Amino acid sequence: MEGEIYYRSYTLEREISNFIKVWISVVVCLCYCYFAAKFIPKGMPRLFSIIPIVSLFFALPLKLHSANLGATTAFFIAWLSNFKLLLFAFDKGPLSHPSLSLPHFIAIACFPIRIRQDPPPKSPSNHEKSLKSENRNHPSPLDPDGHHSQDPPPNCRNGGNPHPRITQKGRTSIRNYAIKGVLVALLFRVYDYSDDIHPKASLVISGFLMYFMLEIILATAAVVARAILGLELEPQFDEPYLSTSLQDFWGRRWNLVVSRTLRPSVYDPVLCVSARFMGRKWAQLPAVVCTFLVSALMHELIFYYMGRTRPTWEITWFFLLHGACLVVEIVIKKVAKDRYRLPWVIAMPMTVGFVMGTGFWLFIPQLLRCKIAARAFEEYALLVAFVKDVASVVKLTIQ
Repeated sequence: MEGEIYYRSYTLEREISNFIKVWISVVVCLCYCYFAAKFIPKGMPRLFSIIPIVSLFFALPLKLHSANLGATTAFFIAWLSNFKLLLFAFDKGPLSHPSLSLPHFIAIACFPIRIRQDPPPKSPSNHEKSLKSENRNHPSPLDPDGHHSQDPPPNCRNGGNPHPRITQKGRTSIRNYAIKGVLVALLFRVYDYSDDIHPKASLVISGFLMYFMLEIILATAAVVARAILGLELEPQFDEPYLSTSLQDFWGRRWNLVVSRTLRPSVYDPVLCVSARFMGRKWAQLPAVVCTFLVSALMHELIFYYMGRTRPTWEITWFFLLHGACLVVEIVIKKVAKDRYRLPWVIAMPMTVGFVMGTGFWLFIPQLLRCKIAARAFEEYALLVAFVKDVASVVKLTIQ
């Protein structure tokens, strides 16, 4: 028994020690970025000063092997932090506002904190009012805020950073998360009998577990940021099971953290360049394709962090397929000029069915190959066993 306790203790201590070292390194690096930006001008000089930090953030998740600690750390620093830092190099994105304090800078860089970028107040002209009215009726495919897809993005129009404010829109109720927590616990219990469950049923369970756990993890990060720094975070999902189109699913409902990260870093720049050659009407098509391609590659990287296995590129094909289908959907809407729309009772099951079908075909199998759920269960069991063993030893010592 003492040998098992020692092994469990050593394994947990080593992983937790690595986890602490990784996050200390992240905080130190972000402190450097915060103070270096005060002396290094935006553009290529600042980019060259940040590139070593971006490279380190790609390498740090390799120090962690835990399914729980490693996967979340990889998402937060290799994806969110790196993309925000690349925008920061050109004085764009949520990190670029000069009034941010150091703690807020670090929190916004690491966690899915949303800052709505509102332009400074001014009296709009009649022409601008009409454009805003039109934009609200026809939001772009990857923009949850309703900017019109044919208009240049805000940073493209004025070249500056709008005034940010932290929003409180759309809080998800505690009861909602409590229900999802209970569902996760039940699904975990069912997963214990995965050997006796049909493989397709196991795929369905894994898919729902992934969705609920991802939402709970992001919501937990939101609660921590709110408690420590007083920052408000928006829900990261908006009932994706009610999506009526791929445009609706990817742009306004599913994993809004990633959508809001990819828009200013990939979609907007490609849209600006494409508009010069293709015109504003069709410029969003290459922007959508490039956005899905970058998302595919980043998902492949995150899966590599989780499983440390050679990619099979099924994830890439999943996102390229959805990107191509979204392009077709946009073209049809433009040609039809939104005159023909399917009723929601037809569009919703078609959209959700397509997403789930392609997900079970290309996405979930890679998740199962990583054995992320099984490893997470093992880690929970190891932690519980370790706590029980320590309690037993303490009890025997006292007696």
